[in-house]
Amino acid sequence: MGIIRLLFSLLNSPRVIEKLAESRIIRRAAQITAYALTKAQIAGRDASERFLGSSAMRQAREEAQMNHGGMGEEVGARFRRLRETFVKELKEGWRDASRQIKK
Repeated sequence: MGIIRLLFSLLNSPRVIEKLAESRIIRRAAQITAYALTKAQIAGRDASERFLGSSAMRQAREEAQMNHGGMGEEVGARFRRLRETFVKELKEGWRDASRQIKK
């Protein structure tokens, strides 16, 4: 319990925080974190753009625009096709993203 209070008081001290911020290790950790976040944002933006232009999204738009007269097996089949297309696109996107991250 005493160690927790000691750490809490040290980490709330402006002088200690300033000294830590000036250290090379903390600066490097901040650089690496910023780099990783930027790469993740770029990869996420690319993935969302690919998904919005994908055949799964196009198929979802078409299904939404079509007139659904009867709610029967036809709608279930459409949703199955939509799900299969979505899963296929998701797997392809996952593979592409993992390849891009390895670069």
